[in-house]
Amino acid sequence: MHTINIMSYSDFNFEVDGKISSLEEVFPGFNSNDRIGIVVRQAGGGMGASALLMSALTRFYDFHRPQLGDEPGRLRIYPENFVFHVGQRHMNHSWMDIWPPHKEVVVEDDPEQILEAINDRGITRLIVEDISPAPATFLRETISSAQHRIVSALAYSPNGRVDQADISITSCSAAEQNVLDSLSRSEELSNELKEILRKGRESLYVNGLVTETYRRIELSVALKMLTQTSEQGKTTRGYMAILGNNPIYSSVVG
Repeated sequence: MHTINIMSYSDFNFEVDGKISSLEEVFPGFNSNDRIGIVVRQAGGGMGASALLMSALTRFYDFHRPQLGDEPGRLRIYPENFVFHVGQRHMNHSWMDIWPPHKEVVVEDDPEQILEAINDRGITRLIVEDISPAPATFLRETISSAQHRIVSALAYSPNGRVDQADISITSCSAAEQNVLDSLSRSEELSNELKEILRKGRESLYVNGLVTETYRRIELSVALKMLTQTSEQGKTTRGYMAILGNNPIYSSVVG
């Protein structure tokens, strides 16, 4: 919650379709009850969506600012933002206010298991890595839950720039310092890799500030971009063994 004293929503600039915009146009109807989830598949990948995550957390604090504080009777709260690490933990995002630690979720590299984890955390805004959509097997109940709740989805790139982007967000120096501080605290990454990732951020600077890009996508597309793994994991194979070939309870999205 240290970020409330070093940055604010007004420190970020948004463009949608090349026009000056706002977070509410990036995430229509954004409110204090929204829960953002980003699926991260490679080391340091979450940094590619840091401008979005950190602008959203400042907007969240704006909703609660009159009540915030560490004193007795004040509200000490963090936004309900979650990182879903596919296969293994890929970075420590705590200095980006992904906190407490349970909001960094390591999940099996399997479409059903990733979407189950997303559903279990009640995610309403889904951010996925910009990869080629691939066929995926889900329980129909899992898809229905996601469709019923998730309001919007975006594609991001670990390097901060997606193809065919229609959204750009310019961050601020304080936010970028928090991103680099999170990277420095990532014990799961080697010092050599950290340095490579730091240098990669340098290409994102425009007029002295980091600018990242994103692309709006349909949820149906996002579900096929959770992972490129087409084989079912152990847990999902167990589900399917119980269900047999009953199409009422399973679905292939392709």
